[in-house]
Amino acid sequence: MRTIKILGTGCPNCKHTEGIIEAVVTQLNLDFKIEKVEEIQEIMKYNVMSTPAVVLDDEVIIKGRVPSLTEMKDLLTAVTCCSSTGDSCCGGEHHEHGENCNSDSHSKEGSCCSH
Repeated sequence: MRTIKILGTGCPNCKHTEGIIEAVVTQLNLDFKIEKVEEIQEIMKYNVMSTPAVVLDDEVIIKGRVPSLTEMKDLLTAVTCCSSTGDSCCGGEHHEHGENCNSDSHSKEGSCCSH
């Protein structure tokens, strides 16, 4: 299972970020574990000086701002559909995929990743 961490001390922006991420994960029916990291010492381990921040599988993807709903949908759709192994609808190989992918041809054009 993949993990999304929300770094922040519990301020309104951190709570708003959490709500956005929970909404996207629910709407897209994604299998992500969502964790809140509120301790300053833990947050500093990610080299983040301003919060909220979002960490996906130990990589900071957003810091110092609240992401939009659309931005989070785009980010999470890309990481769940696309893969570097080429076995996703974006890589041109046939595979089983859920409703998050809209590719009929299983190729980059017309796939869930084309914008």
